[in-house]
Amino acid sequence: MFTTRPEIAGTFGVVASTHWIASQVGMSVLERGGNAFDAAAAAGFTLNVVEPHLNGPGGDCPIILHDAKAGAQRVVCGQGVAPAKLTVGHIKDDLGLDLVPGTGFLPAMVPGAFDAWALMLRDWGTWSLRDVMSYAIGYARRGVHYVPRVVATMNTVKPLFESEWPTSAEIWLRNGGPVAGGLYANPTLADTWERLLREAESAGHDRVAQIEAARNAWYGGFIAEAIGDFFAKNEMLDTSGQRHRGVLTADDMAHWRAGIEAPLKRDYRGTTLLKCGVWSQGPTMLQTMALLEGFDMAAMDPMGERFAHTVIEAMKLAFADREAFYGDPNFVDVPIHHLLSDAYNEERRKLIGETASMELRPGSLPGMATPWVDHNAAARAELLTRAPGAGEPTVSRLGASGGDTCHIDVIDAQGNMVSATPSGGWFQSSPAVPGLGFCLGTRGQMFWLDENLPNGLKPGKRPRTTLSPAMALKDGKPWLSFGTPGGEQQDQWQPIMFSRMVDHAMTIQQAIDAPSFHTEHWPSSFWPRVAKPGKVVVEGRYPAEVAEALAARGHLVETGGEWSEGRLTGARQEDDGQLFAGANPRGMQGYAVGR
Repeated sequence: MFTTRPEIAGTFGVVASTHWIASQVGMSVLERGGNAFDAAAAAGFTLNVVEPHLNGPGGDCPIILHDAKAGAQRVVCGQGVAPAKLTVGHIKDDLGLDLVPGTGFLPAMVPGAFDAWALMLRDWGTWSLRDVMSYAIGYARRGVHYVPRVVATMNTVKPLFESEWPTSAEIWLRNGGPVAGGLYANPTLADTWERLLREAESAGHDRVAQIEAARNAWYGGFIAEAIGDFFAKNEMLDTSGQRHRGVLTADDMAHWRAGIEAPLKRDYRGTTLLKCGVWSQGPTMLQTMALLEGFDMAAMDPMGERFAHTVIEAMKLAFADREAFYGDPNFVDVPIHHLLSDAYNEERRKLIGETASMELRPGSLPGMATPWVDHNAAARAELLTRAPGAGEPTVSRLGASGGDTCHIDVIDAQGNMVSATPSGGWFQSSPAVPGLGFCLGTRGQMFWLDENLPNGLKPGKRPRTTLSPAMALKDGKPWLSFGTPGGEQQDQWQPIMFSRMVDHAMTIQQAIDAPSFHTEHWPSSFWPRVAKPGKVVVEGRYPAEVAEALAARGHLVETGGEWSEGRLTGARQEDDGQLFAGANPRGMQGYAVGR
């Protein structure tokens, strides 16, 4: 099968990420004696600089890792929580809004990415925080090559920065702003990281003590204070068309730290797929694969219309359950083990027919109320009939430019593995905090303004994130680390890739390069929360007859660009000791490296 590039093979180590510089940074750490956890953290901090339109230090980061020494997999939850003063009453009654805005101060959560990296580095890494961050600091200080997409995104929000967000203009429009192909530096961010390291090293020479001091400085020191002060003293324009003051405080940050938990698991044809918990959308992939297990996927053409139809209809059912049941398990009793059970999926599988469903069909559970179905019919009807794009502002006035995500996969010679999906804190998400050189993420836009819903807004609660790293075992042994940017598409492109590898014996690179698709059938997690029932987008390299056959089944088919669907990366290890990796060619940024 055609591929755009070879699948990387080696025995020493492999790194794949959404930007070639981050991949090379991770490989450099491995070459210098660091392990997979050191390498992933160094690559993650580097992504803050090289892809500022896709992630930042004030964003979020869920991580799935395999500890080869302990023989165990863990999840590091870098998803921050809602501030104490961010309530449904404040948004609806005090401010008169029906949705949490998509940008600005109001949707800002406690930033989780830094603590996720720091916690992983403390418990599984070997390098000092200074050594790990030195790459990113160097790029922030000296400048980094900016790809055209960074500049294109910057141009969409430039009028907003110039007229409404002056602190962002100071950082990203300095000297006229970045130019495609040129170098662009962020010395303010470099200074922030250097100060953080000085405070960390004041704790002495012990590596762990330094990391703990840095965590305390971030969440209980100068960074938290700068964020709290900025949010309290300013009102900034957001996608509501109004200016609002922030509610996130230094106290909110002081009371939060990243957590460690077991991943959720589901077997699929000799493999065991691992995902983050129900505070993410990750379990939708587990549900999708549970449904697909009842079909002979290997007998279907992996680029054919029957394969696409079957996967799309399975995803519709899984994502309908996401809407009905998923939410922060610290607040909501999510029946995930029932949702993943064989009996439940045998019944749900019967709903997949020969034609496209136009309904949102969550399951029903014996003895359990389903708030989304029972109490929110009016809201669901409004979302399902809202015109696509309704409520979207003009980009030039409000800066409603969508952000995206990054991904990193690392395997080292010892067999340690990391799958991490950093995101949020894009420069277009919220105003830059003065003196820090970065802004905060806006994951709060994913909450519903109804406390009765599993993903309803409450203080201290995690919004149900779309970020969704993945890992898989084969015959009980760690095999594959993979993931992708893409918001709602993350747990659509990943099942497609996974089935093509497991059911059709494709390599990582073959499965990534093959044309893909997605649906927008259910309510989006992003402002303005639009649903487009039945809509399917197929990549332009599909033969016309595939799109026609899907349309004949009732799907509302659109054809995208020839290289427009999927931004996956992956790394795997086999029993003979060989390591393999692949990366997405779309956008000409992602690369896999190794030896």
